[in-house]
Amino acid sequence: MSKRKRFVLVSLLLSLSLVGTQLVRVEFRYQAIVVFGGISFALSAWALSEGLKGVEWLTVLTLPVLYPVSVGLFYFLLPERLLTRLVILGVFGIGMYALLLTENIFSVAAIRTIQLLRAAHAVGFLLTLVTAFFLFDTIWSFRLPFYANGALVGLASLSLFLQGLWSYRLGEERIEKRTLQYALALALGLGQIALALSFWPVTVPVGSLFLVTMVYVGLGISQYHFSSRLFHKTLYEYLGVGIIVLVTTFLVTRWG
Repeated sequence: MSKRKRFVLVSLLLSLSLVGTQLVRVEFRYQAIVVFGGISFALSAWALSEGLKGVEWLTVLTLPVLYPVSVGLFYFLLPERLLTRLVILGVFGIGMYALLLTENIFSVAAIRTIQLLRAAHAVGFLLTLVTAFFLFDTIWSFRLPFYANGALVGLASLSLFLQGLWSYRLGEERIEKRTLQYALALALGLGQIALALSFWPVTVPVGSLFLVTMVYVGLGISQYHFSSRLFHKTLYEYLGVGIIVLVTTFLVTRWG
């Protein structure tokens, strides 16, 4: 079976599995998400196994696991409208297929130059932001204590930052110390932002979007830095977006 056929099959099977998580009893739904994550890992590993070696079993498979899990968690929060759920299901299937293609390009680019690498970086960056939003939205919806928000956001973002930075350091047999240090620093910073944001009376969507914007700024600047293309104009553009979103969040928040 060709890789593309595998990707289509895996996307369909995971879409059906996503529907299955909604059919279990409410008290068992989070256990179902854990099982769903395991299925995502197994199917993605099977689809991409031909090109995986060494650290790629971790880095390449990070998003193919976190993306389905994040969508599954977000799926619970949607209103029980058939059209809304069908739209999310369709978008998930297309996104999963695109993600498998992207990770396959990363795997191939680790051993030889490939022209589609820049497009893969763009798709990977977009799906990283989508995954981050779904995870942060779920965490924020629990209304946890400030320290739990900081810890969970930091842990969730660590894997996203690590795979996002590694995709610009392809060919490494193991994760470089520099890559790990940057990922840890970014995750720690985002966790601290989440901790501080917990004291703001923000709504769940606003808080999640603000955190995703911080991922956009931090990961975007770091990726440009890793590719040796970080110029002053690029830096100012990213920082400008961050400042605009910060001011907007402050203005739309209902104080007092």
